Amino acid sequence: MQFHIFISYDEYEKYYQGVAKNVRVRADNGQVIVFPANRMQPFLTHDGINGHFEITFDKDNKFVQLSRLPV
Repeated sequence: MQFHIFISYDEYEKYYQGVAKNVRVRADNGQVIVFPANRMQPFLTHDGINGHFEITFDKDNKFVQLSRLPV
């Protein structure tokens, strides 16, 4: 599933500090996706997290992979 997300650096700190544990986004197809916020950490910059991503789950809805899509 693909989705676009923008999380400011300050907002991501809430996830990092454990105040919020999950990210909830609406996929391009309209489905709601909820996944652990720490999966976004590799994509964090000084500006936060911004981009179009693809997330993959297995048949049991377990996280497999998260990747940034090219612009």
